[in-house]
Amino acid sequence: MKNILIILVFTGILISCNSSDRSNTSIEETSTTEKPTEDVNKNFKPIDTDEALIATALMAAPTESREGCKVIGYNMAGDFVTLREGTNEFIVLADDPKKPGFSAACYHKNLEPFMARGRELRAEGKRGQEIFDIREEEAKSGKLDMGPPGSTLHIYFGAKDMYDPETSKVDGARYRYVVYVPFATSESTGLPEKPIAANHPWIMNPGTHRAHIMISPVPEDQD
Repeated sequence: MKNILIILVFTGILISCNSSDRSNTSIEETSTTEKPTEDVNKNFKPIDTDEALIATALMAAPTESREGCKVIGYNMAGDFVTLREGTNEFIVLADDPKKPGFSAACYHKNLEPFMARGRELRAEGKRGQEIFDIREEEAKSGKLDMGPPGSTLHIYFGAKDMYDPETSKVDGARYRYVVYVPFATSESTGLPEKPIAANHPWIMNPGTHRAHIMISPVPEDQD
């Protein structure tokens, strides 16, 4: 009888230990599996209205100048239009909603003849080097006005096309700046023809009508 009681007590201890182990395991598993995953894109929405096109395009402009910028570009219907009239020196080109990713640009109105000529030639079916050569010839002859040296293009671009309606920021978008200095060279500016490191300026297309200083800031999350 004594042996039976010992066996029963020992069995009870084993059952209690196993039950406790399973209970602890269950809690740990629940803690892992039910822990909410942070949705980093929870505020981002598709850019699917003309208003969203305007709001996101203005992110390319200097903050203090956004209120007065003229905004042009393709609307959601696919027509190239003036999306908003402006009152200051900046023109903003909105993202093309039919193209993947996101790309908006803001430039001084002095660059509009150069930009408009490019759009005109692309509409005629010309591409790449052909557009470059035509504008090069026209700039050299004086037919194409490139504006004063130092006219700047602000670019806001990224691989995604979702935005936060509260801030107008596009998911993952970053900035790049292009300062046009027609026919300048490495020798005339002191800039290298290739970047020596990230975040460093350099001159691209030196000696041509499209010579420009490239500046690509390091994204904020990499500072």
